[in-house]
Amino acid sequence: MKRPLFVWGVLLALALPLAAAEGKLDPRVFAGKTDRETASFLVVLREQADLRGADLFPGKAEKGRFVLEALRAQAERSQAPLRRRLDATGASYRSFYLVNMIEVEGDRAIAEELAGRDDVSSISPNPEIPLERGPVPEPQPGASPYASRLTPYDTLAVEPNIAKIRAPAVWAQGFTGQGIVVAIADTGTVAEHSALKSHYRGTSGSSVTHDYNWHDAIHNAGATNPCGSDSVAPCDDDGHGTATASLAVGDDGAGNQVGVAPGARLIACRNMDRGAGTPARYTECFQFFLAPTDRNGANPRPDLAPHVINNSWGCPVSEGCLASDPNILRAVIENVRAAGILVVVSAGNGGPLCSTISDVPGFYDAAFSVGATVSTDLNTSVDAIASFSSRGPITADGSNRLKPDISAPGVALRVAAIPTGFRSGFSGTSGSGPEVAGAAALLLSAAPQLSGQPVATADLLRRSAVPLTSTQDCGGFPGSAVPNPIFGSGRLDIAAAVLLAMPTAARTRPVLSPRRGGPRALAPRS
Repeated sequence: MKRPLFVWGVLLALALPLAAAEGKLDPRVFAGKTDRETASFLVVLREQADLRGADLFPGKAEKGRFVLEALRAQAERSQAPLRRRLDATGASYRSFYLVNMIEVEGDRAIAEELAGRDDVSSISPNPEIPLERGPVPEPQPGASPYASRLTPYDTLAVEPNIAKIRAPAVWAQGFTGQGIVVAIADTGTVAEHSALKSHYRGTSGSSVTHDYNWHDAIHNAGATNPCGSDSVAPCDDDGHGTATASLAVGDDGAGNQVGVAPGARLIACRNMDRGAGTPARYTECFQFFLAPTDRNGANPRPDLAPHVINNSWGCPVSEGCLASDPNILRAVIENVRAAGILVVVSAGNGGPLCSTISDVPGFYDAAFSVGATVSTDLNTSVDAIASFSSRGPITADGSNRLKPDISAPGVALRVAAIPTGFRSGFSGTSGSGPEVAGAAALLLSAAPQLSGQPVATADLLRRSAVPLTSTQDCGGFPGSAVPNPIFGSGRLDIAAAVLLAMPTAARTRPVLSPRRGGPRALAPRS
């Protein structure tokens, strides 16, 4: 018996929303779960803010204000109906504006209902991803393995990796990162550490305030986490964040100059629960950095945003990180960059194979990705690529994009340990990244005209790098060319970058020699 046409029409009308919902809902969200079990997922709205006008603003503060207002206006307007529906269901959720999306804890029925809405673009998993560790066992506390080695800057007691990138030559000109803020998104930080206390922006004389300087994106920490959830004060449950922060700005004033930019100020956000992060946690920290808030998450101030954000972590697409909508974190990085902030990301420790830069956000074009070198001769430009350093080009998104952008020392580094002291042997691109973030702070303090210009800043760091080549070819890109998929544009040389950024008349002014106290000029590398 034939069905009447109107019956077929009704069935088709019912089937279309279901098909649309199935296409938007990533099957991994509820993989291995029953229909009544809940999962954390990300509801991405179809409408996203248009930030193309940000380039019209010359300064960082103006860019940040424009980006914040545009993002918040879009989210408030388009999320209102969806949030009313979530309130009615009683589902737990957290809304974001940096990307127009909502993190929801709900069951399959709620997810399918949301996927059927016209205002929803996709529903993606929010998996917990463990931190990629460095290639060597956790080092033990101890003195610098280079303590007895004379360096070109031995009277400054700086570490060889810091001397290698010629940071002391920039300090000698009076540029130590003053006036620049570096943000660390990681496992947290011990702001009271001797290497960090005077650099933490929340410290002012004898008073300390964490408003606008610290945020904890861990709201459901494991029962044994020493920091707990929503820590009101800076806390590091792993040590990785304190180590990376020290490589960017660390100096205890007592001979332990382990950081590149000791004059810069530090702010931080914890985005991992003992090394395990989620896309929502990553996004939350970036949102805080875009416009830092008070301890209640209110009164955002884009004028207090950092100039540079360091990210020594990766979110693997291979492990389900945003597999159905890989553009979420790409939008996060692009929107932060639109606000005039340089985003530095470690390239990863997946080498020596080609195309092993496979984590977001390191493979995005808007991220300044950093590989790791091992220095073979402190006093010259001789470097080798660290065997573990991830190589390009980028194939995870099908772009064949050339990465990394640059490289920096990343083997046997000396860093701040928790709760106190220092430790040697820290290896990985996790160490190379914050060196570049600190170097960017030096560059911005020397060339304030670059503030709010992350593209120009990154370009200067690339153009001034020591060009390095390799016998390894990857993805049609020869290692003998510069840039290449092994070193990128080469090894970081911050003195050369500052020289390139300075007006011609300022390049030869006398400065204090870091060794003998006599006048000298900031000379190009030989």
